Amino acid sequence: MAAALRAVRRWGLVAAAPPGLAFTRSAFVVKKANYAQPNWLGVGLALWTSAALWALLIRQHNEDIMEYERRKQAKGRKCTRCS
Repeated sequence: MAAALRAVRRWGLVAAAPPGLAFTRSAFVVKKANYAQPNWLGVGLALWTSAALWALLIRQHNEDIMEYERRKQAKGRKCTRCS
């Protein structure tokens, strides 16, 4: 990261600002969080995404367990007379 910042400064890609102020946040751009009115759309989206990912994880795990059991049973049924 430090190498990238040095390269940006060396090539003059930073606007003509005093050193150290080029990558700071502006109070006029950043909004303060309003805790009185939560973003319910964002909260619901985060919860449903998490639930969907857990459901996919559990489903994949169950499929892997079934495949493991199937292969374990198939391994036990090998013909021993041929080998």
